[in-house]
Amino acid sequence: MNSTQPETSPGRRGSATPDETRHRIEDTAEALFRRIGYQKTAVADIARELGMSPANIYRFYPSKSAINEAIAARLLAGVETEQWDIARSAGPAPERLRLMLRTLHQRHIGLFFSERRLHDMVTAAMTEHWDVIKRFIHGTQTALRHVIMDGIATGCFQRTDPEIAARSVKQATLAFTHPVLIAECVGRSLSEAEMAADLEAVIDLLLSGLRA
Repeated sequence: MNSTQPETSPGRRGSATPDETRHRIEDTAEALFRRIGYQKTAVADIARELGMSPANIYRFYPSKSAINEAIAARLLAGVETEQWDIARSAGPAPERLRLMLRTLHQRHIGLFFSERRLHDMVTAAMTEHWDVIKRFIHGTQTALRHVIMDGIATGCFQRTDPEIAARSVKQATLAFTHPVLIAECVGRSLSEAEMAADLEAVIDLLLSGLRA
């Protein structure tokens, strides 16, 4: 087989397009990350599952780190889409802001308890400042700003700099959305219910400060 052509797995007819091959690589990598963890998964493992050579994997992803970023982006894309769906929905701005923060917390909590190996990857991504995390944080903060601007326009919130307000809201709720801090809270034997109650109290305080 010509090494410059995409390889196909046994039983697969014809050549896959580059996008199809990337999708298959990501599907396989994500499955292995869930099963054995992203740190223990090598490019050779992904290649073996696909019936490809490691060299061919590197045609589509220049490094294992690039695959890690792609899987992290997959995980976070759904969360960011959900945030924007809430931000652009109907309803008073305070209710949307509360729902956004509550949902963001629930998604990270769910990852911690049900997908610990993927949680570990997101933790590393945030600790090591992967580019995908920078984009996710920017997107989330922009969605918060969108709601705050709506609140100002409708008179629900006082006139303030929406960029500063969005950043402050993000920082004030970091303990409930950052995987490392969530793990620390759970390590101090805080229950999910206790963390949720604490978050609601923080949101009440933030909304009190934002209201006109």
